[in-house]
Amino acid sequence: MPSRNSKYYSLLLIFADVLTLVAAFVLAYIVRVQLDHRPLLEDVYAQEYLVSFILITPIWIGIFAALGLYSAGVYNRRLVEWSKILIGVFIGILLVIGCEYAIGTRLFPARLVALYAFGITAVMVTLVREFLRLMRSALFRYGVGVRRVLIVGNSAATTDIAATLSDTKKSGYEIVAIAGPKGVIPRHITQPIHYRSLTKALDDVTKLRISTIIQTDLYDSEERNQQIMACAQVHHIQYNFIPGEPEFYTGKNTIDIFLGYPIITVSQTPLIGWGAIVKNVFDFILGIIALILLSPLFITLIVLQKIFNPGPIFYKSARLTQFSKPIKLYKFRSMRPEFGKKDAAEEFAEMGRPDLVKEYKKHHKVEHDPRVTKFGHFLRVTSLDELPQLLNVIQGELSLVGPRPILPQEVKFNKTRTALLHSVKSGVTGLWQVSGRSNLSFEERIELELYYARNWSFWLDIKILLKTIAVVFRRKGAK
Repeated sequence: MPSRNSKYYSLLLIFADVLTLVAAFVLAYIVRVQLDHRPLLEDVYAQEYLVSFILITPIWIGIFAALGLYSAGVYNRRLVEWSKILIGVFIGILLVIGCEYAIGTRLFPARLVALYAFGITAVMVTLVREFLRLMRSALFRYGVGVRRVLIVGNSAATTDIAATLSDTKKSGYEIVAIAGPKGVIPRHITQPIHYRSLTKALDDVTKLRISTIIQTDLYDSEERNQQIMACAQVHHIQYNFIPGEPEFYTGKNTIDIFLGYPIITVSQTPLIGWGAIVKNVFDFILGIIALILLSPLFITLIVLQKIFNPGPIFYKSARLTQFSKPIKLYKFRSMRPEFGKKDAAEEFAEMGRPDLVKEYKKHHKVEHDPRVTKFGHFLRVTSLDELPQLLNVIQGELSLVGPRPILPQEVKFNKTRTALLHSVKSGVTGLWQVSGRSNLSFEERIELELYYARNWSFWLDIKILLKTIAVVFRRKGAK
């Protein structure tokens, strides 16, 4: 929801980054050249050095912009902003080094200047942005730059938006009034004026000094929708329409013009186009590296499997991945050889265990599975049984991160959501593994995986991979 204030703040960030970059490189030069008396690779005078980096700075700002560091979706999320600053600074340093080779002129008087510049720039840009964030919050707290909002709607989205914007010092918005059923007003918000009548709310726009109208639901009457838009136009205030249905703001949306009308194309997931290509390349390369590094462990487990769990080494499980495509999922076999060939409920029934049949049908898993061997239990609690899935990754059947590949018989548990769940490639690990794993119910797991499919980003994949390592070492939630 871009506003004039957010645009001004973005311009302020650009200006601050320019000054910070120049200051950081000057400081790096001073530390190595003037304070460190060791010999230099080449004499680069301060004036030449400074001019070179002033000329490179616009390109560096372009790198920051490409990473989204001037968009509210990034600078309002501290951890995301920090990670992208680090990446942007690293790419910028590589750019400078590349320029040295391209033009045949040394820009750094010593190699340590590049290292100093990297560290100082990353720290200074982060600190300056934190200072600006604190200043902006302080101004919001005193009402400076705050936009006064009228929210119009009657859905759950109305409540969510009101709750999010209610923290003025973070959002920069003050909810002055809400027009709609009283039930949409979050319980912790007591200040907004509640209007049951839309007409009355629009009549009071000037009196309430409203500067933004947010509408979350379209009325059946075209006249009423036009009334809201006309009010915003007449009073020269900002108007935002946010669809109440989550399908309109999850996945990837593009806006174009078709026959003179604005057309919104809604994709099931943002994981399309170049994003899908980059993810596939990343999976293949990292899968190869992981398999090479873990090959000693892989061989050791094969030997132990032969000793403590006689029979086939691997278990090939029929699963469904992207677009409900059937695949054979590789795992180290954890059950006795005679099991795992039918649906679990059928095998429990044949074992004369109706209690386990009931437990499996309710939770789609059992707490103590009698089909699992002692060594198989060890493989499961350490998650080592899933190591062979790297072969599926290298073959392009799985991704490192994605929804859990489901069993064909699990489709019947939630047919309406299987299609969206399979809009992306299934993964070895995913949100469900780092959010409770086996402690989650089937419905909770589906919700997490749907969130992943709708909100994929490369940074989300990295975070899940790092959290997976921590979860595996803690042996939390595995069964």
